[in-house]
Amino acid sequence: MSKKYTITAALPYANGALHLGHLAGAYLPADIYARYLRLLGKDVLFVCGSDEHGAAITIRAKKEKRSPQEIIDTYHQLNKQTFEHLGISFDMYHRTSDPLHHQTAQEFFLNLLDKGGQFEEKVSDQYYDEDFDQFLADRYITGTCPKENCGNEEAFGDQCEKCGSALSPTELINPISTLSKKTPVLKKTKHWFFKLDNHAAWLKDWINKGQIEGQFSHNPAQWKKHVLGQCASWIDNGLHPRAITRDLSWGIPVPIEGAEGKVLYVWFDAPIGYISASKQWAQENGKNWESYWKGSSVELVHFIGKDNIVFHCIVFPAMLKAHGDFALPKNVPANQFLNLEGRKFSKSKGWVIEQHQYLKDFESFHNKEDALRYALIRTLPENKDGDFKWDEFVALHDNELVANLGNFVNRVTSLTHKNFAAKVPAYTAAAKLKDIEEGAVVTVAAAMQQLKQKIEHLEASITKYEFKQAVQLLMEISSYGNTLLQRNEPWKIWKQDPESVEAAALLNLSLQIVTALSVLSQPFLPFSSAQMRNLLALDPVKDGSLAQLKIQLEQAGVLIEEGHQIEAPQLLFAKINDRKDKSRMELVEQQKEKLKQLKALNTKTEIPQKQAYKATCTFDDFTKVDLRTGTIVRAEKVKKANKLLKLEVDLGDEVRTIVSGIAKHYEASAIIGQQVVVVANLAPRKMMGILSEGMILMAENANGQLIFVSPISEAEEGGVVK
Repeated sequence: MSKKYTITAALPYANGALHLGHLAGAYLPADIYARYLRLLGKDVLFVCGSDEHGAAITIRAKKEKRSPQEIIDTYHQLNKQTFEHLGISFDMYHRTSDPLHHQTAQEFFLNLLDKGGQFEEKVSDQYYDEDFDQFLADRYITGTCPKENCGNEEAFGDQCEKCGSALSPTELINPISTLSKKTPVLKKTKHWFFKLDNHAAWLKDWINKGQIEGQFSHNPAQWKKHVLGQCASWIDNGLHPRAITRDLSWGIPVPIEGAEGKVLYVWFDAPIGYISASKQWAQENGKNWESYWKGSSVELVHFIGKDNIVFHCIVFPAMLKAHGDFALPKNVPANQFLNLEGRKFSKSKGWVIEQHQYLKDFESFHNKEDALRYALIRTLPENKDGDFKWDEFVALHDNELVANLGNFVNRVTSLTHKNFAAKVPAYTAAAKLKDIEEGAVVTVAAAMQQLKQKIEHLEASITKYEFKQAVQLLMEISSYGNTLLQRNEPWKIWKQDPESVEAAALLNLSLQIVTALSVLSQPFLPFSSAQMRNLLALDPVKDGSLAQLKIQLEQAGVLIEEGHQIEAPQLLFAKINDRKDKSRMELVEQQKEKLKQLKALNTKTEIPQKQAYKATCTFDDFTKVDLRTGTIVRAEKVKKANKLLKLEVDLGDEVRTIVSGIAKHYEASAIIGQQVVVVANLAPRKMMGILSEGMILMAENANGQLIFVSPISEAEEGGVVK
C-alpha cells in the first residue's frame, strides 16, 4: 500500500485576526512541507480549520454585543481568506462549528466511553454566578494573581497573562465574575475526566524510544530537542486525569444522559477537528478519509507552536490510542515563538502585525506575499525564539530576493532575448567555463552535477524540517548561477565572438538553473515560482514536478530544451530602498513609526539606575572563565523554592544539571530548547539539595526582567565562547 501523508496545522482560534507570529509558528512551515511532498508526487492531505468553541468566544461576543455565531463567522472567513491570499495551500480548511465535526467529536467521546476505563466522573467545587444562574468557565473569572511579586489584579482563572503562570480559579485572590461583576460562590458540579495518567508508561516509551509494544513507530532522534524535553518534563512530573467537559452553553453537547448543560472541553474537541476536516475533504473528493488516518502506511505530522506541544505529543496521541486503529504522529516539529522588534506580540498593547492588515497596508507592493513569506522563513523560530524586524525585512528583500534571485532570473532572460531571439541556445556538455573559485575550470556537465548535489542538500534540509536552512540553500543555487555569469562575462565574449560555443553553453546552463529554481522555489515562494514558469513559457508547477525534474537531470541532463522560446523579461521583485521610487520604503517607514509610537507609550518614564561596574580584572583572570554554548533540554521547578528552576543543559558531550534563580521570570516548559551561555568551569555546589554544575549567563533589562544571553544564530552545543 502506498504511503499517505497527513499534514495538520494547529486550528487557529476564531475570536480574532491572526498575526505574523501565528504564520511563522505553524502555517508557513506546514505549507512548505506539504508543497514539497506534493512536488515529489506524494499522496498528501493538508488540513486545518477554525477552532470555534470555548469561553473566549462567548466573552468576545458579550463585549461586542454580538452572538458567538457572528464572531466565529467573521473571523473564520477573515482568516480563511487571508491564508488563501498568502498561498497557504490547505486541502481543507474546516470549522469546528460544522455539524460534521459535532458528530465526529461526539462519536469519538462515545467510543472512549464504551471501551470503559478511559473516563472517570468527579464531583468538584466550581465557581457559580448566582445572578446569572450559571457555572463560570475559567475565563469568566478574574482576580489577583497569587504568585509572589506579581499581584496582577486582572489575572484569569486559568492563567495570569502578566507573569505567564498557569492557574486554577480557586487560586485567585478576590475572584470576581466577569458577568455580574460580583464575587461568585463555590458550588458542586459533575464532570468527566480523561484518565491520562493510565497512558504514562507507553507514552514515555513512544516518545523516548519511538516504540509502541515493541514495534517501531518513529525515530526520536529526528524530533526537536525542545519538543522531547517538554514531553519528558510533563511525564516525569506525573500525568493526571484531565477534565474533558465544561458547564457552558456554547460548544458540543456531551451526548449522554445526566450531562445536560455540559459541553466537551475545547481542548478535547479541537484536535478531533483534524479528523472531521479530513472527513469533509473525503466527502467532497470521493476519497476514503480513514486511509489517511489509519494503518501503517500513514505518516501523520503535526505543525504547531511550542504552547501546543503537550496536546499534540501527549494528550491527543493518548486519545487516538485509546480509541484504537488510529496512526500516531511520526513527528511534531513544533516551533518556538516569533517576537516583533524584540518584544512579544501583544494584541492588547497593539504590538502586533496582523496578517490581513499587512496585505492591506502593502496592497500596492509588488509580490508582497512572497516578500513576507521569505522574511518569515529566514527568521523562523525553529529551535529558539525568532524576531521579526522591519529593517531586516528590507535587507532580506533587497539583498537576497532582489540582488540574488531576482537579479539572476532577469539577467538570464534578458541575455536570452538580446542574443538568441528569446530562444534557448545549444547545450554543450563538454564546454569549459571559469568556475566560481579563482583559477578553476568546470565543464557544463560538471556544473549540472553540482546543481544536482545542491538540490539533494536542499531536500535533506526540508525532510529534517530545517526550512530556514533549505531556503538559504535555494539562494545558494541562485548565487551559484550568478557567480558563474559574473566570472565568465558572456556579454564581453559576444562582442568579440557572437558565435562563441562557450558563451552559448553558459547561457544554456543558466537557463537550466532558472528552470530548476522555478520548481524548487515553489514550496517557499509560490507566487515567484509561478512568475518564473511564465517567464520560461513552461507549464505551471504541478504535483510530481520535482520528481520529474530529478528524472530529467538523471536521464537527459537538461531541464529545458534547445530552441524553446521564452517570454519577455519581467522583474520578480522591486527594490524597497530605492532612491528613484521611495513609495515602497515609505510603506515600511509607516510600520516602523507605528511601533515607535507604541513603544514610547508603553515605556516606563522612570529609568532605573545602572548597576555600578565591578572592580577591574586582568586578562589572565578573564581567561580562567570557561564559557560554553548549550541548550536547555529539560526544566522543572525546584520544590519549596519560589525562585529556582532545575535545568538540564546539553553541552554536546554531556548534559549538566544547573540550578538557576529564574523561576519568577520564566515558566519551566517555555524555555526548553533555549540556547544559553554557561560558565562551565564554575565549582559545583549544592542548592536545595541539588548539585548545580555551572551557571547560566543572564542580562537584566530596564524593567528588571532577566533575559538569556544567547547566540544570535544557532550554535553547536559545547561551543567555546571566545
